[in-house]
Amino acid sequence: MEFSTFQQRIVKVRNLELPGEAEHLKMAPIERLRELKRQAEKAKTARKAGVMALFYPSLNEETHLILILRKSYKGVHSNQVGFPGGKLENEDASLQDAALRETEEEVGVPRSQIEVLKQLTELYIPPSNFFVQPFLGITERTPSFIPQEEEVEALIEVPLQHFMSEEVLVSEIITTSYATNLEVPAFRLNENVVWGATAMMLSEVRSLLSQVL
Repeated sequence: MEFSTFQQRIVKVRNLELPGEAEHLKMAPIERLRELKRQAEKAKTARKAGVMALFYPSLNEETHLILILRKSYKGVHSNQVGFPGGKLENEDASLQDAALRETEEEVGVPRSQIEVLKQLTELYIPPSNFFVQPFLGITERTPSFIPQEEEVEALIEVPLQHFMSEEVLVSEIITTSYATNLEVPAFRLNENVVWGATAMMLSEVRSLLSQVL
């Protein structure tokens, strides 16, 4: 879809009710649901983070979504696909500010060029003890992406048509921080398997887009 058409239609999401946890749970493995329940008390001391589902025009004016492949490190989200974003810092006035700041730091899109259209449904992530607040945003300019060397292994530019197709919905066998050989629902985007919290948030994004595009 041409970005100009997408831009005209996407603003309608502001008037939509969030599908919320119903969409999250479509992409949540059963073991994860049990873990969410076990960790409910721990969530009272959880940290906060903001992430950005950012759509933009490619060089040929087609609509894309930017995701990142994180670097390998000693942590629960090592070498996983996610949204640009990160934890709330003292300098941030809000979680939206955190998402905008981290998006600029991680992929090089100036926060001044991002229009935030909607705050999505918050998600608790037990392995890292974070409440993550996603936001849906667009930028009118084709970004000159600059991946943050310390955090980002690769940028994943996902065409909207690919993201919205049924073929990207798959089932994968993975090993997590709390289970081995676990079958999980996932997205296969540009040959990258996206599961867990990011897949759950993507499910809500897809649901909203399907109502306005």
